[in-house]
Amino acid sequence: MNVYVVEVAKRLAARGVEVDIFTRATSRALPPVVELAPGVSVRNVVAGPFEELDKTELPRHLCGFTSEVLRAEADHDPGHYDLLHTHYWLSGQPGWAAKRRWGVPLVHSMHTMAKVKNAALADGDTPEPQDRVEGEERIVRTADRLVANTAEEAGQLTRLYGARPSQVEVVAPGVDLSVFRPGAALARGLLPHRTGPARRRLGLPRDAYVLLFVGRIQPLKAPDVLLRAAARMLADEPRLRGRLVVAVVGGPSGSARCRPEGLRSLAAELGLTDVVRFEPPCPQAELADWYRAADVTVVPSHNESFGLVAVESQACGTPVVASAVDGLRTAVRDGESGVLIAGHDPADYAAVLRRLHAEPGLHARLARGAVRHAERFGWDATVDRLLEVYTGALSTFATSRILAEVTV
Repeated sequence: MNVYVVEVAKRLAARGVEVDIFTRATSRALPPVVELAPGVSVRNVVAGPFEELDKTELPRHLCGFTSEVLRAEADHDPGHYDLLHTHYWLSGQPGWAAKRRWGVPLVHSMHTMAKVKNAALADGDTPEPQDRVEGEERIVRTADRLVANTAEEAGQLTRLYGARPSQVEVVAPGVDLSVFRPGAALARGLLPHRTGPARRRLGLPRDAYVLLFVGRIQPLKAPDVLLRAAARMLADEPRLRGRLVVAVVGGPSGSARCRPEGLRSLAAELGLTDVVRFEPPCPQAELADWYRAADVTVVPSHNESFGLVAVESQACGTPVVASAVDGLRTAVRDGESGVLIAGHDPADYAAVLRRLHAEPGLHARLARGAVRHAERFGWDATVDRLLEVYTGALSTFATSRILAEVTV
């Protein structure tokens, strides 16, 4: 979501749309306003303690955050803002308050939804609270437009939350195709080789079979499925141990923050300590190296509103093996850019990963298809659609106000 907001804001500003991003200050050292890029200002709003908070602690600071957002607008002449775009349910709460105070249309992106997450909980995960469900329902009643990442998410908004079909617009997120791009060999149309500069920079063996997980380490993302699949692969083919590398790039999040060593303990329990390599979250340029160095990226999530990791990987020419859930059915083209698997049985993942290892021709075909599929998801296309949504929301809002005045 942070990547989405930053990339969209920069590209909107490049098209002449001035953007202010309001976010909660997490350090006393942060200045009140920071220029992220020409035309993009980040406003660090003081609401609660100056530290990172667990998401369960954030709702209690919404009133303070809302007050400070409204106060910031009051420093300008009336009509300073033309439109609000809020992201995630917590931002939706101050969003609908600001919509009424400022008299502007509200566009909202859920990114994830409580009712969807609660219907697909992983073992050991905590259900989303009722106050989130009620908050999302209030946003749906209030927003002028709801932005869905996929057609499936649009259907969930209408089916589960009662959104009007005319209220919902589908806008696919994007990736930075100048950063996430294939290695030189694949870019020239040759067979993909994972023995190039990316592997050298990351210290990976030339002949390794590298399986990659990228994302928050939490039950929802199901990194344990990859570890269990790797253990099954080694049990079935012990000679693979000398070549198999399972790279996990990310940090604990959500309920996993209570047990930050949980995945490492599982790796030890499965006898994978010599196979698994844990890496912290990294900048996009380094992350692109991980994708290019990997043979396969595995995305076994229980729920994904889109699946940005899957698209980033494919843009780098690395096929994806993913669960056939929600937005991943859009992010991955089954049989052309990767493989979708129904369910989360490690045996099913192991079987597909073994096949991709054993059939270089299949892997090469999927790698080329991955690049073609990812080209559909550049950020410029996302911003084109968002500008259409904003224009439509402004037009509808203005018409509604005129009709209201005439009625009065």
